[in-house]
Amino acid sequence: MKGTVFCFGELLLRMSPVLNRAWIQSNSMPVYVGGAELNVATALARWGVPARYGTALPDNYLSKEICDEVQNKKIDTSAIHYSGSRMGLYYLPQGADMKNAGVIYDRAHSSFAELQPGMIDWDTVLKDVSWFHFSAISPALNENVVAVCKEGAAAAAAKGITVSVDLNYRAKLWQYGKKPADIMPGLAQYCDVIMGNIWAANNLLGIPVDPNIHINGRKEDFLAHAQKTSEAIQQQYPRCKAVANTFRFDHGDGGILYYAALYTGGKLYNTAELIANKIIDKVGSGDCFMAGLIYGLYHQHPAQQVIDVAARAAFGKLMEKGDATSQDMESIIAQLSKHS
Repeated sequence: MKGTVFCFGELLLRMSPVLNRAWIQSNSMPVYVGGAELNVATALARWGVPARYGTALPDNYLSKEICDEVQNKKIDTSAIHYSGSRMGLYYLPQGADMKNAGVIYDRAHSSFAELQPGMIDWDTVLKDVSWFHFSAISPALNENVVAVCKEGAAAAAAKGITVSVDLNYRAKLWQYGKKPADIMPGLAQYCDVIMGNIWAANNLLGIPVDPNIHINGRKEDFLAHAQKTSEAIQQQYPRCKAVANTFRFDHGDGGILYYAALYTGGKLYNTAELIANKIIDKVGSGDCFMAGLIYGLYHQHPAQQVIDVAARAAFGKLMEKGDATSQDMESIIAQLSKHS
């Protein structure tokens, strides 16, 4: 019997000011409700997979409105913990001149950042759960959140629940005196599925990466490296049954070249190259890939189908504005059939 997929991580508000003072002159700033794990839960719920979302929010009216909206997307919010006094924010300016306008995080002392071990009743929130998902964004906050994530992953693993992690690396977040590779191996030991890329595996797990791999930039070289990295991960973390790697490169003037690989059962499966001359929004593409990966593995689809669907979902998200995808699975599969 397939159970619920439980996604655990910080809910974030993304503030997206238009550059060149346009946001000041118009007195407006678009706001998106997101966070990596919520984006995954949103996609899964849209695709018919029972999804539960766990985070920490302040007990106020804005939180209630957000939770109502999350529930409207058919996501179970019963695991949300109400404590603390503020939501995490991040600012991602939009506009042509992005050279000096990168992401700005405002997450210190958020409700999620102030979580402590023992605050979440894992037996309750993991009831009827068959999959537990988290990402490397959460352990980047502080050591208490590391302990909470470890508590959850260990509880899930002890119950025989499949555990997955997205090795999304955010250098600006790791500011509490620990290197990611000092922290993430202690969490990866509980994971059955690990998703990222060869550079994230290096930064977060200490898996060696060839510093010159990009010089030729050939797909066959990157895929060979993905297999080598995947084998090293499985050797280091015996519980891990599947490793996914994504490759996303700039293409032309504002475009993207994208492909992905899945290593499982001693074999590497890879996708065709997907190319777009223009994209709309990079935010949430990796989360959409993670959701597609979970979707396929959850339904026990053949490995090639799993990676093809995950990559096509992620590529489709690049053409959407906002944090979470609004694609339905039928359209993803139709696009896959069209281009196969």
